[in-house]
Amino acid sequence: MLKKLMTAAALAALGTLPAHAALNAGDAAPAFTTQASQAGKAFEFSLKEALRKGPVVVYFYPSAYTGGCNVQAHTFAVNHDKFTAAGASVIGVSLDSIKRLNDFSADPEYCAGKFPVASDADGSIARSYELAIRAAAAGKKDTRGADIDHATTERTTFIVTPDGRIAAAVGGLTPAANVEKALEVVQQLSRKRT
Repeated sequence: MLKKLMTAAALAALGTLPAHAALNAGDAAPAFTTQASQAGKAFEFSLKEALRKGPVVVYFYPSAYTGGCNVQAHTFAVNHDKFTAAGASVIGVSLDSIKRLNDFSADPEYCAGKFPVASDADGSIARSYELAIRAAAAGKKDTRGADIDHATTERTTFIVTPDGRIAAAVGGLTPAANVEKALEVVQQLSRKRT
């Protein structure tokens, strides 16, 4: 019994270790242009264009309308003004379709129209950041009861500076802690600029 408990504790601890993102602080962030949605309206998002205004928090998450992703989106929305005050913008990226993201981006419980979420339906953006992609699990439902029929990527956040470099890669944290760490990084960047 004790051995089973120790094994379970060790496995649980592994879940809290930082995700291994091959891209780390100092690496060039791959530029991307893709369909995104904000407040239910689709548009073309360009990382290169967004970086002209300041640092960009690029956060990858598994799927809209799932437990942890709902918490993370809500936490980013609640803290949106703090990111803006630090001169940073936020973009969420998942392998969801733009149709699902139109709903998610406008949902007052989650993104609340505060920041855009981008569709990486083929996983090419996640792969360019060297993130792991998992195939869709048959029969998996989201929190609304709809099928999740797309692959997912690991939860990892990259803070990208206007020169296109990664200032920090944040993984292996709970969804809310992930947002808090990203905010801490952009606030440090803001203090360095002033």
